[in-house]
Amino acid sequence: MTTVRRAVLTLPAAPLGPDNPLPALRAPAGPGAHAVDARTLAELPRDMARGIGRAPLRSLLPVPVRDGYGRARTPAGLDTIVIENDRLRVTVLPGLGGRIHSLHHKPTGRELLYRNPVFQPAAFALNGAWFSGGVEWNIGATGHTTLSCSPLHAATVRAPDGGPMLRLWEWERLRDLPFQVDLWLPEGSDFLYVGVRIRNPHEHPAPAYWWSNIAVPEDRRILAPADAAWHHGYERGLRRVPVPRTEDGTDHTYPLNSTHAADWFYDLPEEQRRWIAALDEDGTGLVQTSTDPLRGRKLFVWGTGRGGRRWQEWLTQPGTPGYAEIQAGLARTQLEHLELAGGEEFSWLEAYGPLAVDPAAALGDDWPAARADVERSLAGALPRTAVDTAYTAWRESAADAEPDEVLAAGSGWGALEVLRGGHALPGTPFPEATLGPEQYPWRELLRTGVLPPPAKGAGPGAPLVSGPWRDMLETAPADPSTEYHLGIAQWHAGDRAQAVRSWERGLKEAAVRWPLLYCLAVADREDGHPDRAAERFTEAFADHRGGETNPTSTTGAAAVTVEGAAAVTTAATETADATSAALGREALVALLAAGLSGRARDLWDRLPEHERRSGAFRLIEVRLLLAEGRRDAARAVFDEGFEVADLREGAEILGELWARLTDEPLPDAYEFRMRPS
Repeated sequence: MTTVRRAVLTLPAAPLGPDNPLPALRAPAGPGAHAVDARTLAELPRDMARGIGRAPLRSLLPVPVRDGYGRARTPAGLDTIVIENDRLRVTVLPGLGGRIHSLHHKPTGRELLYRNPVFQPAAFALNGAWFSGGVEWNIGATGHTTLSCSPLHAATVRAPDGGPMLRLWEWERLRDLPFQVDLWLPEGSDFLYVGVRIRNPHEHPAPAYWWSNIAVPEDRRILAPADAAWHHGYERGLRRVPVPRTEDGTDHTYPLNSTHAADWFYDLPEEQRRWIAALDEDGTGLVQTSTDPLRGRKLFVWGTGRGGRRWQEWLTQPGTPGYAEIQAGLARTQLEHLELAGGEEFSWLEAYGPLAVDPAAALGDDWPAARADVERSLAGALPRTAVDTAYTAWRESAADAEPDEVLAAGSGWGALEVLRGGHALPGTPFPEATLGPEQYPWRELLRTGVLPPPAKGAGPGAPLVSGPWRDMLETAPADPSTEYHLGIAQWHAGDRAQAVRSWERGLKEAAVRWPLLYCLAVADREDGHPDRAAERFTEAFADHRGGETNPTSTTGAAAVTVEGAAAVTTAATETADATSAALGREALVALLAAGLSGRARDLWDRLPEHERRSGAFRLIEVRLLLAEGRRDAARAVFDEGFEVADLREGAEILGELWARLTDEPLPDAYEFRMRPS
């Protein structure tokens, strides 16, 4: 019999820490790793080019950046949900994006996934914190989902065969769309079934994005039913290449044959069954297949270069075998987004399980024969008709079924949106009981037409930016907090001039000035006024450090117990420290960009010692010392050693600074470049 139960997994783990309290007004940071130049875009198929150009993110709003983690790991218990039958044991992390941590095949004793032995956040998600391993569910926009390290709602539901099924669901806030992921193991099945649904409850169309990302050991051969792939590599282009061997004769279906990081988006024929497999030298491993709407298949490799090896070590621990990623998505490439019409949905079914094939055929040089052998074995293990039938049964009998036992709670944002829009979402309830302190002011705005001001000295709280909330803010009584939030919603909508006017109006009467000063500073920087941006960032930092700022924003919250009060105080202290660090970091970078190294030094000297010793500020210290002409002191910072916990994927700043100091090779500890140096 299949069972679903709670459990605890103990791993060395780095705590997530507090979210960045500054509103995420800018688009995801990074070197443009997913960019496609205009010439390349013009040469692509028309529908692909249209998907690439559809609704690019202008900011991360309303989602916060998650950069409060470090790299000090201690044993910690992670809540899990285990789904098990007599063939498979599946371990899910509901508090960390609903990721599948492990897929264990009992008869062979094999782990089918790459299972990370540690929990180490790194800056790979759109909003920062992400971790490697297992199977993750990516929804929202190109990149790793903002829910990578966030809790999802979880409950048991009746599966199509009457057994227990695990349902995960949440409200994705970048695109304002609810989604669900249903996982079940039919009795006696070697395959985990996963039903996925994305719904658009609004009247207007919305951009939709989904990729299921599967980590597998990199000493595998990756097979998919395609003779060509769209290659996206370190040159940041997109071109169609043959599979398995590219023009230089290299067989890139073996991840360890690639020197540099790259994506290979397999171009599956329209009528072809959708699947991708990762097989070891004896012809055994993991296969993933799906119904037809999940069109895309992809291989991502880190490469054998120093940068790729360093990133692999950074995401886990020294001595751990490397991994590659095989993925499945709605579009041909991850650069594309589909349009989901108002009131409609996308849904499909995936299956994950073991596969055993003839290694002589599947690992041989005859690519058509290798693919055919895998397809024959897959047809024997799980016929295509069985997947289609399972999807139909799930969609007709289980997808709308109401949850039975609640196992975990996600955020209250979905409840707030259901309360505002009156959405009917069978199967994925967002009850008012899940509303929390972050949602309280917005519920009051909805109920009374007035946005309650934060507590005296407190920060402004989390923003909301969709059209209906913006409309309510525009008619609410104006005060500094309302003007702040209205400006953020206007900025998100692309009306930047009006946003600046709202922030300037709010600043005139604000007792707590730093949130509005920060927003105006970002606007100055985006508009090409570095000196004024530096001035405002510095003023925001000084206002926060000089005031009696209580950064909690639990306006109207009920009384709490002594223990609860202590927790609130601790959280307030953490948020105050995070605000100080975030504003100090922004101000220093802006001052250096404006060429004001003297003022940057003055601000640096006012920072607490523990902030100056953190890796992110040590990196800024190198830049400051170089601006002051103190090359030897800057080199000494490198020689002493530091780690920037939230270094972005593809970041090259360490190599660039090192090259300004010396012609010596960049030490391995700082080598994170994913392109040829």
